[in-house]
Amino acid sequence: MNIQVIGAVVGGMLGLGVVLALSGWRRVRRPALELRVVPYVRDVHPDVEVTVRPRALGAVFGPTLRAAAHTIGDVLGGSVSVQRRFVRLGSTTTLEEFRVRQLICGVVGFAGTAVCATLVWSMRGGSVPALLIACVVGFLAGILGCDNRLSAQVRAREERMREEFPVVADLLALAVAAGESPVAGLERILRVVHGSLGHELGLVLSDVRTGVPVASAFDALAARTGVSSIARFAEGLAVAVERGTPLVDVLHAQAADVREASRRDLIEAGGRKEVAMMIPVVFLILPVTVVFAFFPGYVGLHLAS
Repeated sequence: MNIQVIGAVVGGMLGLGVVLALSGWRRVRRPALELRVVPYVRDVHPDVEVTVRPRALGAVFGPTLRAAAHTIGDVLGGSVSVQRRFVRLGSTTTLEEFRVRQLICGVVGFAGTAVCATLVWSMRGGSVPALLIACVVGFLAGILGCDNRLSAQVRAREERMREEFPVVADLLALAVAAGESPVAGLERILRVVHGSLGHELGLVLSDVRTGVPVASAFDALAARTGVSSIARFAEGLAVAVERGTPLVDVLHAQAADVREASRRDLIEAGGRKEVAMMIPVVFLILPVTVVFAFFPGYVGLHLAS
């Protein structure tokens, strides 16, 4: 690495440190109200120091990160989609926190790409605009990768809920057939079911215990879930509670439908894997077999000649 690159890196780090120090001093010279009050209530609430101490770093970087995160949200859009995915994930993360996380992932991608680009430029040279474009691509890849990771988490959670649903439906059908109400049956089921679907049903019971009507609580479950079978299950429970319709046969039928859908998905996945398995057979195993079959004859022809 030549002296120009070292000087550029050192100068950039020095300039960044000066900018951060000045911006932090400008924000911290007027401390927040809680920072002025905490020393006087520390003996009453001993844990308050732990909750405030991590915010000292946020006092320096927080406003800048939040402003940049709002800018990313305005450029990318999709805030409604992000909030919907957080509801389906059952997470309490806010949109602002997710945008800040996206910004951090983008900065990490930009920094990694910049380090690689600097090494390539110092060893082999190259076009500076192309390297800058690569850094921008790394920044965008970090942002979009964070969004894709959120979508993957939502899909994984809903897949777990889909797998847990037949067991929960059968257990609830047995409880209702034994004479219990749907709410009492859910309470009994939640003693043995611990998973993503159990968490959602626990939210339904929490709503019922706080005074929400049972039908409205199940309608809220149908609205926030992204699994169609669970949405039909919640809507059926809401209708059964409102109108007093039979529920046991409906629950058994829904569980059977979900198991049949899982079996079809498994068969379709096996069919797709079968097609994918033809790729190494055609492009690897078959050429090697042909070479082994014809190579001895080829060698014999050369020896005969």
